[in-house]
Amino acid sequence: MALQMKLTAITLDCPDPEALVAFYAQATGLGIHPGSDRDFAGLDGDDGLFIGFQRVDGHQAPRWPDQTVPQQIHLDFEVDDLDQGEALLLALGAARPDCQPGGDRWRVLTDPAGHPFCLTRRKV
Repeated sequence: MALQMKLTAITLDCPDPEALVAFYAQATGLGIHPGSDRDFAGLDGDDGLFIGFQRVDGHQAPRWPDQTVPQQIHLDFEVDDLDQGEALLLALGAARPDCQPGGDRWRVLTDPAGHPFCLTRRKV
């Protein structure tokens, strides 16, 4: 019998959990967990998924697509409009790397701690 597991949490290392949780809260509309603090902060998803952000002293931001400091994690988010989604996220503090391998199919951005993530068009 195969082990049945349910993903309940994803945690990202970062230098400033409060700043990163604020970015993702604004980007996703998820609520900030009431126990969040300067060392560990999180978002509560409607479906029970928790996204955490933990302080790591000396954190080195990924250098995507260069692998000298690898991605560490990669998240994908669906949006209705790639241009609008990108513009809103850039205004919140995301960055757009020069390397964009998705063409018109997806966009690669990095969060304020340097983690790459992708925007894809919402599937109809």
